[in-house]
Amino acid sequence: MSAHLSPRTETTLRIVAPITVGVLVLGIWQFLVSVVGVSDYLLPSPASIVEELVASWDSIVSATIITGTNALIGLIVGTLLGIALAALAARWRAVDQMSAPVIASLAVVPIVALAPVLNSMFGADSQFGRQAIAAIASFVPVFVNTLRGFRQTTPVHRELMRAYAATPGQVLRTLTLPTARPFILTGIRIASSLAVISALVAEYFGGPRGGLGSLISTSAASSAYARAWAYVVASIALGLLFYLATLALERLVLRTPTQRATDRTTGTSTTSTSTETSTTH
Repeated sequence: MSAHLSPRTETTLRIVAPITVGVLVLGIWQFLVSVVGVSDYLLPSPASIVEELVASWDSIVSATIITGTNALIGLIVGTLLGIALAALAARWRAVDQMSAPVIASLAVVPIVALAPVLNSMFGADSQFGRQAIAAIASFVPVFVNTLRGFRQTTPVHRELMRAYAATPGQVLRTLTLPTARPFILTGIRIASSLAVISALVAEYFGGPRGGLGSLISTSAASSAYARAWAYVVASIALGLLFYLATLALERLVLRTPTQRATDRTTGTSTTSTSTETSTTH
């Protein structure tokens, strides 16, 4: 049935459908609290959460900036390390064999066990422990996806580059990286959400106060559940922001030259049509 819908209608449905579901869920949520009588202790109403969002707006913005900065630094560092190590592992088999157990260990290390250790190591006033945890969480998916992408180059293409006497750096720039680009961007998109989650979880276990995770814990401990939910909403918004930003980056980078030329041609045609129309009038 969707095959008969116009692209504009599909785009509209893609936007309207989740909004409709969200409004429906909020309506049921408010009904359960206001009419059915579910206690605020179990489930604060959306109205009370919105009130706390407005009342604590400055604190929420400040905490979001702190957590977002830690997650962003961790994402950037983890991405750079993941790409660099994947390039070495793809180039030398010995590096691949030595890094395999390390990557497997990092993939299963529990954040709740690592966060208190790093926070204690680097002091109660340092954000480095949280940034390191976000970097570790980001590193694994970027490394795995990038290494898979580097291995997508076919032997015939590599032999052709050798026939042209290309240096390893030229092979990396002109063949390996373009082939691996979709895999790298997929790894970054996955890592973006993990970086935010890791930074939030790390804030529960010591270190400087002020991040979203620590404020959620403090609000819940003091029975300010609506305020805790307000910080949870801010955390969700931060995670969505990271995900949408990396998704937009992926779509921008993966646009083909043909699509870009089409966009430029369409823009030129539109401008020409507008000019002709104004001239006629």
